[in-house]
Amino acid sequence: MGFINSSRAPIEPSFELKDSPHTMDKDREEKSGSEVGELSKVNHADIEGGVARVEAAQAVWGTHGKYIIVAGELDNSTVYVYQNYATSSFDKLSLVSTLGTAGAIIFAVVKPPIAKLSNIIGRGETYIFTISCYLVAYILIASAKSFNAYAAGFVFYAIGQSGTNIMNDIIISDISTARWRGLAIGASFFPFIAMPWISAFIVDSVVHGIGWRWGIGMLAILMPFCASFIIATLLYYQSRAKKAGLVAQSRISAREFCSQIDLGGTVLFSCGFAMLLLPLTLAATTTSRWHTPYIAVLLALGCAFLMALPFYEKFVAKYPLVPVHYFTNPTIVMSMLLISTDSMGFGATHTYLYPWVTVVHDFAAREATFYTFTNGVTQCTSGIIAGFIMLKTQRYKWLLMGAVAIRLVGYGIMMRLRGANNTPAELFVVQLIQGIGSGVIQTAVLVSAQIMVPHAELAQITALVICFSFLGASIGASIAGGIYTGTFGEALKRHLGDEATRALIDELLNSITGVLPRWGSMERIAIDYAASTSSPPPLHLPPQLPPPKSSTYNQHTSNSN
Repeated sequence: MGFINSSRAPIEPSFELKDSPHTMDKDREEKSGSEVGELSKVNHADIEGGVARVEAAQAVWGTHGKYIIVAGELDNSTVYVYQNYATSSFDKLSLVSTLGTAGAIIFAVVKPPIAKLSNIIGRGETYIFTISCYLVAYILIASAKSFNAYAAGFVFYAIGQSGTNIMNDIIISDISTARWRGLAIGASFFPFIAMPWISAFIVDSVVHGIGWRWGIGMLAILMPFCASFIIATLLYYQSRAKKAGLVAQSRISAREFCSQIDLGGTVLFSCGFAMLLLPLTLAATTTSRWHTPYIAVLLALGCAFLMALPFYEKFVAKYPLVPVHYFTNPTIVMSMLLISTDSMGFGATHTYLYPWVTVVHDFAAREATFYTFTNGVTQCTSGIIAGFIMLKTQRYKWLLMGAVAIRLVGYGIMMRLRGANNTPAELFVVQLIQGIGSGVIQTAVLVSAQIMVPHAELAQITALVICFSFLGASIGASIAGGIYTGTFGEALKRHLGDEATRALIDELLNSITGVLPRWGSMERIAIDYAASTSSPPPLHLPPQLPPPKSSTYNQHTSNSN
């Protein structure tokens, strides 16, 4: 392909990000020429409606009004903590990894269809759909009487949160140029820097007071209120653009809609990974473990679905969810592999981190929340700094290589400083180091992939890269679940001795509330060592990949901006 060949040569030591004025797609086509056409395989004369609406809204909006979208970012830093208490109340803590795996898969597979939906019906209308999923989730979770009902609500929650997150990224990408995009995406998470420290006090008060159900219920009021600023702003300016005649209205049939969101590819993708990864967390909970018949069937079907996916996307899908031609671009491929391996390491070491630090170090809800989110806060901070560095230097390659090195050092330190005998200061240092590396990686690889495609495909490539991030997280969560359910019970039996009954072991395995012995007792010390020797924190070093190959940012600059 013409553009791919031009992007490989000449290869310079670092990637340059050059800025250019924002232009409409017609101008971009004239500047980028046939090379962009070969890569995108999109008929720009028939740009999807949502993209046109945002660009038309930008033309009406003015210079400063669009930045209100970033100000409306809402980050929820309490649901993960409540999940540990919710599953414990149902005596199902061991299934946290199953929820995490399923949730991450939903996060991954929902993003591309939501991105496609936003291109068809518009950004503001898609926000309404994702926030509605949030509301349904909060109602189901807060009123759940069983783990199954809770899990059903969690499915809607994953859809709502995943869809809202990708919409935030898409809107930021719409209103920013390639040069500013890394900083803009990092800055969108700025509220998260302060939120965990505030939410820690909220969580501590809720779990020791009104209970986790009311903690979830309060969000059913806060989420729509915060989202209304984004939705109202988008709909208002989209309406002005339509009245000004800048947007042409079009209707599509249900069949065409399913084709545009690639329903078949979505089913193959989501079901394939679900059937491949969920057995890893469920096998240890069955009597026959890996010899259980349905486990083998799920694994076989998962492999079959994933093997059929590339052929379906290449020969059947009219609007592929996972465009095969993206995988001929080394920068895009390495971006997806790097973000997925980084997220896999995070998922493997953080799925059971809150229960682990609560049991092993006797952290209260507030301190455990501080500790759990230290990594995320550091990621956001380092991501903003990385975006600023990319803005000023117009380069990302060596910054990304340094981040990978820091991440690897963090895993090495984790092997020594995350155990039962380590001090709180040592535990927090590990979180800080790992967060610095991940923050730069997660920001840089997203921008490196985005600048490889034309603007009409910006939503799709953004969704696909983030999709691979959550796919890696789901693999990590399934690894953590396999370790926890497969080894913790045996470790408890070994450390507690013959006096430990099966009922006691099951209680300790499935709850962090109400069953732990007194802190400092011999039984509690035995449980602490069992948790430290069998749970995910001391995992072996996960793999990291080299950063995406650099290339000259030449003819495609005007298009990607």
